[in-house]
Amino acid sequence: MDNDFAVDLQGLEKVFESDNGRVVALEDVSLQIQPGEFVSIIGPSGCGKTSMIRIVGDLDTASGGVVLVNQMSPLEARKARDVGFVFQSPALLEWRTVTQNVALAGEIFGDQTVLDRVPDLIEMVGLTGFENAYPRELSGGMQSRVAIARALTFRPSILLMDEPFGALDEITRERMQLELLQIWGETKATVMFITHSISEALLLSDRVVVMSARPGRIIEDLHVGFERPRSGDLRADPRFVEMEAHLRKELEAAG
Repeated sequence: MDNDFAVDLQGLEKVFESDNGRVVALEDVSLQIQPGEFVSIIGPSGCGKTSMIRIVGDLDTASGGVVLVNQMSPLEARKARDVGFVFQSPALLEWRTVTQNVALAGEIFGDQTVLDRVPDLIEMVGLTGFENAYPRELSGGMQSRVAIARALTFRPSILLMDEPFGALDEITRERMQLELLQIWGETKATVMFITHSISEALLLSDRVVVMSARPGRIIEDLHVGFERPRSGDLRADPRFVEMEAHLRKELEAAG
């Protein structure tokens, strides 16, 4: 087993047991991600995408297989603060300002180094001037930026993102995609990104992984290959359009 992978999944399985029976969410999923790669995961609803990254982030446990995160177990990686998580909902504390929300983890762990970095993180995500604003005073895109800054407080080498822009309008979403590319370029973090948008996956990623319907299996691992840095104009590239059509067919077959 290669020890250089940032994320190494071998034969991953996830089974949910309930009074209504047994549900196999993931079956024989193997995926290797290199340090610094941006990998998007797409697939039909209920195919286990979220379960997969929750297992990587130690928010859930695997039912079978091997899961290594920077050559550690997910629990060890979480304790080492190697992993940051961004959810679809920013989940900000309404009574705390932008600065206070970003600083939350540093306060909890009493880490002055993290607290000292908060202004730089706020600047990185483009919120200079809004340090003292409360979530209710921010747009959806700005709230997403706060959530990303908060996830980056400990400089995680792996960033897990579960449809972070799914609730945004199309224009804001496209702007946030470009912001994320810039932030990723600065941090060089490994990113696992869940989305239902094929266009978003292609614009952002080095690879796009396609999942089947439940039980979730990987049915394609597509190398995107466009040069970086990228812009929104890439969507008009004939190769982009061709890849998008191909992935749409794969998703239709998978679902």
